[in-house]
This record gives sequence, structure tokens and C-alpha cells, in this order.
Amino acid sequence: MIVSFTGEHRFLSNFYPSPIEMYGDIYPTVEHAFQAAKAAMVIDRQRIRNASSPALAKSLGREVLLRPLWDSMRLSVMERLLERKFAIPALRAMLLGTGNQELIEGNTWGDTFWGICHGQGDNQLGKLLMKIREELKA
Repeated sequence: MIVSFTGEHRFLSNFYPSPIEMYGDIYPTVEHAFQAAKAAMVIDRQRIRNASSPALAKSLGREVLLRPLWDSMRLSVMERLLERKFAIPALRAMLLGTGNQELIEGNTWGDTFWGICHGQGDNQLGKLLMKIREELKA
């Protein structure tokens, strides 16, 4: 079981450098692309894409006007972005290298939707990663 996307498993984190194409632009990380995807305005997407770090991209994403129906599409958007990330051969090999281990996005910052904090959470990021890993095996 992998319970944290840090250290040798940092590559599983959305903050890990992995150029992702979206809307015809390249984003430096999945975090940048995901935060930009939720923005209703192009100027906000550009600011997020140009953010100097994934942490700043995440912070900027908290300030944007959300696109309509964002909550109903955020899982599918994340899945598409992760598919693009793990289409990168080196990252695909690392994901497949996790074998059949359960992937848990353990965190201490209270994210109980994408991860698990203090034993509580839905672990949606871990579930998507395991789904993509199974699809890559097929």
C-alpha cells in the first residue's frame, strides 16, 4: 500500500513535473492544468498556466470564477489529465511499477475528496490512478 505521494512516490502527485497539453497550451503539471480547467475565464487560465509553482497554481485556482457545472465534471477532467500524464513513457513505467498496491493520496491539509486525511476521505485521486493503472495493464 502506498499511503503518501511523497519521496519515491512523488511522481503520483499532481505537483510532479509533467507537461500536459490542454486547450492548445502546455501546462507544467497536472495541478496547473486542473486548476486552469475549472476557470470560466481565459485570462484566469493563462495566469494559472504561468504560475511559478503548482502550489501557486492551486492558490490561484481557489480565486477564479468556476465554469458552469464544474462540480459535475471535475472527476472526468482529472481523469483525462492523469491519462495524459501517464501517457509519458517514463511516468507510465513508474505507475505500472506500483504493481497492485493500493494508492492512497494521504495528506495532512484536510483534503478528504481527492485524498485521505486522518483516516477519513474518498481518495478520488488514488482511485483514478488505480483505474488508469489497470487500463494501462490491459
